[in-house]
Amino acid sequence: MSEFKIQMPKLGESVQEATITKWFVKEGDRIEEDEPLFEVATDKVDSEIPSPVDGIVKKIFYPLNALVPVGEIVALISIEDDDDSEKVAENIAVAVEPVKPAVQEQKAVAESIQLNAPLEEVEIKPAIPVELKATRFYSPLVLSIANSEQVSMTELESIKGSGLNGRVQKKDILTYVEALKKGTVIPVTIGSDVQKKDASTPVKVSVTWGESDQIIEMDRVRKIIADHMVMSKQVSPHVTAVVEADVTNLVLWRTKAKDSFQAKYGDKITYMPVFIEAVARAIIEFPMLNSSVNGTKIIIHKDVNIAIAVAKPDGNLVVPVIKNAEQKNLVGLTRSMNQLAESARKNKLTVEDYQGGTFTITNFGSFRNLIGTPIINQPQVAILATGSIEKKPAVMETPTGDAIVVRHKMFLSLSYDHRIIDGALGGAFLRRIADILEEFNIDREV
Repeated sequence: MSEFKIQMPKLGESVQEATITKWFVKEGDRIEEDEPLFEVATDKVDSEIPSPVDGIVKKIFYPLNALVPVGEIVALISIEDDDDSEKVAENIAVAVEPVKPAVQEQKAVAESIQLNAPLEEVEIKPAIPVELKATRFYSPLVLSIANSEQVSMTELESIKGSGLNGRVQKKDILTYVEALKKGTVIPVTIGSDVQKKDASTPVKVSVTWGESDQIIEMDRVRKIIADHMVMSKQVSPHVTAVVEADVTNLVLWRTKAKDSFQAKYGDKITYMPVFIEAVARAIIEFPMLNSSVNGTKIIIHKDVNIAIAVAKPDGNLVVPVIKNAEQKNLVGLTRSMNQLAESARKNKLTVEDYQGGTFTITNFGSFRNLIGTPIINQPQVAILATGSIEKKPAVMETPTGDAIVVRHKMFLSLSYDHRIIDGALGGAFLRRIADILEEFNIDREV
């Protein structure tokens, strides 16, 4: 028998510690691979950590509610000696961020600005896209195989796992490696063509401040958001198109149906599920909007996974994903939307809730904003912003001539990646979403 050391995993970029909120086992228990071992919580996500091996729990080092630094040993598992245990002996950390041996991680944002002298000239180098960070748990064996076979984290994230909660197992990565060798799959990278560009010329920025000015250091989440936004603008040439939609029928229907909808299904119906439904229908007609760019290759995704920007109580935004939105009816979309929003407010979103998005919707209207120019959520190629719904005078044709009437209207704005989406395609897609909303059946049954 040999001992396998379980270390506190790193569950996200810049996460340095996590709290153990639950142990699913006790010392002496037998546990199988993929069975839940313990539950951890960070300021961003709560997650169950499965056991990477079969064995017997020999020692637990930390009690419930202990705050444990990343990399600390939390438990020992006794395992039988076999080929697999020998392979993972050199990599016993339950880690989620292996680095491809031949690739050093590049900085995604400019060097921090040191505000230590007025009128000082600061150099900021253009951001360079980085290797994708892991968003789910990988066992040491899977990481060891990935490193030895030169499989990047971006590729690892694209593999569909057969284990618990979609976890990638040994057989999954070996199947992927074999497919790579046969040429039946294309390795996924993000922004590989952009990384070839020269980023040696720094951008000079003059920073000045006064004695009464307040200087605030970005918190961890804001730094991550800033990094991602800068990277997206450098990866994709952004274009934004805007249309105005008459959603009077939708507003009147919701006003009439919201009470009966909640009484029948137990969920509040907002406008967002209808927007998601319209986007999913439009994507079926315009599949190029549901794609990603890999160098000079375009990957068109089969599943329509709509990511929704949701505000957390601390003011930061998270973007959980409604999987297979094209297969859900309005009731299913409403239920999924409400569950994700509730989990976000309670900081209960799991790693899986963030994975797999192929298109994003952000609702500027919730802040009573009319129009926005959102930044694309990489590696997606488009994002829709929905503005506030307002009453406006409009000219309508009647049997007796034109008349000015009051209608409910809103702006829809679509930012898209101009590398693969031109104005005709982006404009037609946006117009189709508006048409679907304008044609909403006011007599639709609940």
